[in-house]
Amino acid sequence: MQVKGFGAGYLVDDVAATTRFYRDVIGLPVTVELDWFASINAGAPGYEISFVQRGHESVPPAYRAPETSGLMFGLVVDDAAAEAKRLVAAGVELVTPVVDELYGQRHFYLADPNGVLLDVIEMIAPDPDWAAANLPAS
Repeated sequence: MQVKGFGAGYLVDDVAATTRFYRDVIGLPVTVELDWFASINAGAPGYEISFVQRGHESVPPAYRAPETSGLMFGLVVDDAAAEAKRLVAAGVELVTPVVDELYGQRHFYLADPNGVLLDVIEMIAPDPDWAAANLPAS
C-alpha cells in the first residue's frame, strides 16, 4: 500500500460545533463543510481530521451509533507553553498543565467538544540520562 495522506475521522453528534472548535479554537483550516460531514487540515497537505454525523447512512450500519472512546490526536507545535497560554486566555480549560517529559516532549492535553483528547506537543531535547538508556547510539 502506497499511502499518500492520512485521514482520521470520528462520529460526532454536532458536526458544526466540532468544526467551529477546530477552526476557531485550535486554528486549523476547514477543507470540507457539509451539514453531515466536515474535514479540517491537520497541518500538512494530505493529513485531515474528519467529523461524520453519528448515524449517517454513509457509515456502515453496525458502526453508526457507538460513542467515541479511547481516541486522542497529537498536534505538534513550535511552542506548547505559548499555545497553552493562548487557549487559556480564550477560555479553554486544559485537561493537564504543560509538562516536560524525560523522553523529549513538552506537552499538555485539552479535550474537544466530544471528549476527544488533543495532546499538544513541542519536541524538546530528551533528558541525557534517559536518552543514553533508551535511544540507539547514533
